[in-house]
Parts: sequence; C-alpha cells; structure tokens
Amino acid sequence: MARRRKRGRDITGILLLDKPMDMTSNKALQQVKYLYFAQKAGHTGALDPIATGVLPICFGEATKFSQFLLNADKKYRVVGKLGQKTTTSDREGEVVEEKPVDVTKDQFVKVMQQFVGTISQVPSMYSALKKDGVPLYKLAREGIEVERDAREVTIYSIDLLAFGGDTFELDVHCSKGTYIRNLVEDIGDELGCGAHVQELCRTAVSHLELSDCVEMTTLEAMKEADEKLAMDELLIPLEEALQHIPLITLDDEQAYYIRLGQSVQMSGVPDSEVFILESPEGFLGIGCIDDDGKVAPRRLVKQD
Repeated sequence: MARRRKRGRDITGILLLDKPMDMTSNKALQQVKYLYFAQKAGHTGALDPIATGVLPICFGEATKFSQFLLNADKKYRVVGKLGQKTTTSDREGEVVEEKPVDVTKDQFVKVMQQFVGTISQVPSMYSALKKDGVPLYKLAREGIEVERDAREVTIYSIDLLAFGGDTFELDVHCSKGTYIRNLVEDIGDELGCGAHVQELCRTAVSHLELSDCVEMTTLEAMKEADEKLAMDELLIPLEEALQHIPLITLDDEQAYYIRLGQSVQMSGVPDSEVFILESPEGFLGIGCIDDDGKVAPRRLVKQD
C-alpha cells in the first residue's frame, strides 16, 4: 500500500496568537493551521473559551518543544465579580449561590495577599485536565463529577488594578498549572460572598508578551491578500521562544555525540532541570543531566 502523502507545508516556528474571545483553543489552533496550510501544528496549553491573550502555536519541529512553553510561568489580567458563584467559576456557568457584598478595598487587598506564595488548588471540573483520556469539562457537561487531587502552585504576585465594590481587576503572575478561576473563587470564598471570573486575558507566557501577539483577524486579512511571505515572517524561531531556559554551548565534538543520542561530560552546567543545547551551528534542542551526571539529549530538532 502506498504511503499517504502528507498534506500542507512543512514549516517550523512559533506564532504568538492573541486568542479571540469565545473560541476554544483547539478551534483557534485549527484555524491558524488552515491559514498557514501547515502540515503539523499544536498549541502550548489551552485557554478557556472566554479567555483571550497569548496562545503560542507551534509548527513542525517546534511541536516537539511545546511542553517547555507549557511549563513556563504565566501572567494574567482578570476581571472578577463578587457576590455570585457559578457552576463553572466564570460567567459562562449558571449562578448557584448569591450573597450580598459588603467588602472594602482594604479588606479585599488583605485577603488577596493571603494567596501570594505556594498554595494548594483542586482543579475545576471545567478544566482541560483529563480523566482516562477524557477532558474533565466534557464529563462535567454530562453531569459527571470525579475526584481531583489538590496540587501545589505558586502565585508570585497579585496586583489590584481596579476595585469597584462588587467587581475587581487583578494582574497575576503565577507558575504553570495555576487555575485563575479557582483563585478568584477562593478569594470570594475567603471574603464570605463568593466570586467568579467575568473576563480573562493571558498577558504573558514567560518572556513572550501580549504586545508581541498577532490577532486572528490580521492573519485572515493577510491570507485573503495572499501575503504568505509576510505571514511566515511572523513566526519566531524555537530558541527565541525558549529564552527562559538556561543555555549551554557545545563544541563540535560534543555536538556530534549529542546528535547521535549519546551523553557527554561537561563542566559548568547550570543547575536546572533542562537546558538549551547549542552547537557552533546553532540550536540543537533540549538537554538534561542523566543518572551518571552527564549532559544527555532530551529532545532534539530533526537533522538535515
């Protein structure tokens, strides 16, 4: 039987998309893949449908490294409403509890600051986490609730941008795996009146910021105008997207053995779980320390 020919362009790079509101991350991914006529594409961590903001889309070889962006710190701007709890902890859900709001700005700030640091969160049933391969939000929509383990996340900072009695706006810097809807609901619970998310925007993934992103409407207009070259120039290289990871430079001999999948002895390796491997010719991939204390390849780009 003849091998099925792959459809689309074999392109590699990362597009920083400002995800539109009321669109799932997967729908955004498929739309961008279509606009670029790309063979292979993937995103680096789902945003809620109501959320906007930084959604890195990886093409080609970059899809191998999406997990390293998924594991990066994030920043969010969130608008919350006090006095109402919903089934989904955001404005899409049904209101299940309503209480009067009698909270001053000082009281809010005092409670808000209690959540800075390492905290424990139980993921929402409306999250994209999977149980036996099925996203929790799909189970939740069928009325099924399963047990979820609490997990530790880190809130590096929370800044209050606005406070209007029953609404507030926060700027949050947090570790991977943090659920902002949980944070907002927990703040509301601590205040005794409940809360839910009304608006959410991811403003940064590591050093990749919203100001660097392109909107879907811009891509659609460029596609309509047949500006393929200009669209490709929007893609950033892997090494630029992964700047938050420490880098080590290999000499030609070390790079040769790494390309063969072998470990090499090196000194002065950064104290990090993973690091970028760079040869004299450029980006090789991601490495780690093996059980023998040597530098080992963990994920490498395809060699020409």
